[in-house]
Amino acid sequence: QVQLVESGGGLVQTGGSLRLSCAASGRSFNTYTMGWFRQAPGKQREPVAAMDRNGIIRWYEASVKGRFTISRDTAKNTVYLQMNSLKPEDTADYYCAASPQFNVPGKEADYDYWGQGTQVTVSS
Repeated sequence: QVQLVESGGGLVQTGGSLRLSCAASGRSFNTYTMGWFRQAPGKQREPVAAMDRNGIIRWYEASVKGRFTISRDTAKNTVYLQMNSLKPEDTADYYCAASPQFNVPGKEADYDYWGQGTQVTVSS
């Protein structure tokens, strides 16, 4: 199994940037599909970005495409979510998750391992 710890959230103004990190321990994350999800207040959790275990296939939710980038550093066993041109509607708790399935992004139920989340607040 794998343990995931997110960091990098915070308060930023509209148009600003943040980089979220997801440090994995235990089993290497390159045996999992890795995903970033977010949950805004009063809303369901949704996937925003995902990457296959080879780091080749990347998927983005339509509203973040062109603004968010998922990447990884295999030496550090860390996955990142670079978020640029942030908007107030990006405000949410962001979660890193790992799925043993091959589908990208797959279904939320595919993701067996979750971090504790990191809060992102974008002020207008």
